[in-house]
Amino acid sequence: MTTPDTPSSLPERVERLLAAGDLLPIVAAGDPVLRTPAAPYEGQLPGPLLARLLAAMRRTMREAPGVGLAAPQIGVPLRLAVLEDPATVPEEVRRMRGREPLPYRVLVNPHYAPAGERRALFYEGCLSVPGWQAVVARHAVVRLRAEDEHGTALDEEVGGWAARIVQHETDHLDGTLYVDRALPRSLTSNENLLRYWNEPSPERAAAGLGFVAE
Repeated sequence: MTTPDTPSSLPERVERLLAAGDLLPIVAAGDPVLRTPAAPYEGQLPGPLLARLLAAMRRTMREAPGVGLAAPQIGVPLRLAVLEDPATVPEEVRRMRGREPLPYRVLVNPHYAPAGERRALFYEGCLSVPGWQAVVARHAVVRLRAEDEHGTALDEEVGGWAARIVQHETDHLDGTLYVDRALPRSLTSNENLLRYWNEPSPERAAAGLGFVAE
């Protein structure tokens, strides 16, 4: 049984986590930390410790590799996430998915809301659900409100693949996994995705697996 972190125990827990090595272990689905809304970040970690944690999250995200990592995914129940997408994809994929390079950034206490009615359906995976992907309908454009690691307020509209990353990582902070929003019949192993459905959009997968991609 676990007990809630106190202001003093959380820094100690993060120190132990960072002391274990340069790369942080990623929590897999089934761990309660992924199903519990994370606490707002309100200075629970001293500045230097926060910087070290974010740097370790960035290294872990890159090594995985992934395009985003939320603090609960490494067992830290705070509303923190790191994002970065080099978008090294074929031109057809880039154009269809709106996948442009996303420079490294930190989101502190992020929230999003849809900006418009349009939604986009594409396959999506998660470092905490390794080996599988499924189609998720996401808002094509969202309004993001957050702070960066320096406390600067962010209020912006985000579209394309970056909007999907924002929604995916912010959902983690609310205790939601992408599988909660996915079309169940679209579920595929990574191996079968590459074998059968490795295309920019999921229309052929919809016909083959029996789900609606619209």
